[in-house]
Amino acid sequence: MKDLVQHQGVHVEEKPYQCTECNKLFRWKVNLKRHQMIHTGEKPYECTECDKAFITNEKLTQHQKIHTGEKPYQCTECDMAFITNGKLKRHQKIHTGEKPYQCTECDMAFISSGDLKRHQKTHTGERSYRCTECDMAFISSGDLKRHQKTHTGERSYQCTECDKAFITNGELKRL
Repeated sequence: MKDLVQHQGVHVEEKPYQCTECNKLFRWKVNLKRHQMIHTGEKPYECTECDKAFITNEKLTQHQKIHTGEKPYQCTECDMAFITNGKLKRHQKIHTGEKPYQCTECDMAFISSGDLKRHQKTHTGERSYRCTECDMAFISSGDLKRHQKTHTGERSYQCTECDKAFITNGELKRL
């Protein structure tokens, strides 16, 4: 009976569980609890190859493919391969030009709902992710993590040709 009740929630838009930190709403309590780890910093799943840790075992398993080099999802349009099927599907929209997520405030459209939600925060000014070191606030947890490296000095992306290291992979690739 519990499974039926839980499944029926898929068919309604009700999201009764709200994060007290950022007000994001969730359909399931378990998803709220996992989300709250973003705010607490709790990451119980640790990689044995490096010092990274993750909120879910699924994210850890996905990350570990970086160390093995495994990219089982191959694009049929180009030579790119991906760690997850979801990343492949997102990439394939580049080839089709599909951008089904339209901003209601401006003419911009996006390939994913996550990209649209992030963009919409530029219109609302919402910055839910605050640095505990300097009180700067950011639109996404990823932006906050990149910023925090300016305080820690962490430079995770090492050039294979010289001894330079960078905060982001993008900085490494630019030079």
